[in-house]
Amino acid sequence: MHRTISFPSLSEEQSEPVVIPVQAYVSPDYARAERDRLWRKVWLQAGRLEDIPQVGDYITYDILDDSVLIVRTAPDAVKAYRNVCTHRGRRLVDTPEGQRNARGNGRKFVCGFHAWTFALDGAASGIRNKEDWGAGLCAEVTRLREVQLDSWGGFLWINLDNDCAPLRDYLEPAASALDPFQLQNMRPRWRKWTRFNCNWKVALEAFNETYHVAGTHPEFNAFGDFTGWGRQQGRHSHIGYNAPKGLDENKGKLRLGTGDPRISTAKMQKYTWEGVNTNTTQTLVDVAQTLPDVLPEGTPAAEVSRYWLETARSIDAERGVFWPEIDSETVGSSGTAWQIFPNQQIGHAVNNMLCYQARPCGLDPDRCYFEVAVYELYPSDEAPATEWDYADPADFPHVLRQDFSNMVAVQQGMKIDGYRGNIPNPKSEGAVISLHRNLAEYMGTGAPEPLAAPGDITRPAI
Repeated sequence: MHRTISFPSLSEEQSEPVVIPVQAYVSPDYARAERDRLWRKVWLQAGRLEDIPQVGDYITYDILDDSVLIVRTAPDAVKAYRNVCTHRGRRLVDTPEGQRNARGNGRKFVCGFHAWTFALDGAASGIRNKEDWGAGLCAEVTRLREVQLDSWGGFLWINLDNDCAPLRDYLEPAASALDPFQLQNMRPRWRKWTRFNCNWKVALEAFNETYHVAGTHPEFNAFGDFTGWGRQQGRHSHIGYNAPKGLDENKGKLRLGTGDPRISTAKMQKYTWEGVNTNTTQTLVDVAQTLPDVLPEGTPAAEVSRYWLETARSIDAERGVFWPEIDSETVGSSGTAWQIFPNQQIGHAVNNMLCYQARPCGLDPDRCYFEVAVYELYPSDEAPATEWDYADPADFPHVLRQDFSNMVAVQQGMKIDGYRGNIPNPKSEGAVISLHRNLAEYMGTGAPEPLAAPGDITRPAI
């Protein structure tokens, strides 16, 4: 059981105008320092509980020089170990070529170098010629080193710092804001990973604000104004939209289009399904297509929303898919997505979620791994079996390719001599500012600075 802590109510304040120095994106020294100051100090989302349902199931998670082996040791127990043989330092479980991570099942782990064998509980259960070492080679010396592990929302989280705060404390207030959505009940519909020629922060920040929609995704302009807000929440942040008066339901991800809400919602849902394949479900898309036929012209937007969502909820319930009951105030205050510091985004809705994660690819500040996972609710035991599939950036859905098209150009642009640094919109890009404020707490450098005239700004030494 997690102990509870108090945390501030969700903030309504916007950030002050700032400039963000570029060192966090382009400096090789900064990228090297991230390993020890950041990645070895924070909780990282490393997988899902459903990835390891049976005793002996395991997955790995890599972050720069570190690799973690996560294994189900009993029906109700999961442990994480440093993925290295305690004999001569060989990585214990290799990641297959071209795969995001290793995944399998076994009752023991055998090192490929000298065949030292380890049981699921981490004990060295087989050492050839063990007597040669004498009494010094005790169980404590040879067993695999454990890594801090916990779960929340169906996700598995690891922390390489043995003195870290409990996961629940770390996740607040995001955890309490997202608990009503019962993320642990969702299962992946598809999961893809890729590589980008940009810093991991450039990749992540392309998705943690709505200010870019009008410029990057002009097709969505026909469905309404997507300018929203982004707010810092402790070490995390969240983003969302301000709904029209009397239409609280439109604060959530399952929002209506503008104009005739019957027609625009039907078109928006169809375009979203075909263009990005996220943020909705087949049931929602199908019901939306019926709106112009079953509801009369002039039906108020609130009634369109109510019919759409209640009908889809009823259809899903008949097939064994049960949405959580969440009041509109909770949906609105939670926003549409949470950015879990440092590198995870959870875009939540009552029946689906869209998750992004970015990680450095080696110590090169110009390279990163990027992951997209789409989840939804399924009838019991009917969720599809999915793996992390590699996809070239050009093979993702159309709308995501639009986002990807900016990344290399941003990474290159920030290196141009005389560029002063990023100046995010204080309201709608507040999550970007939040990320760098929190990064500076760990890194000791790179904090956002008050926006001032060009002559008052100097690029900090790297």
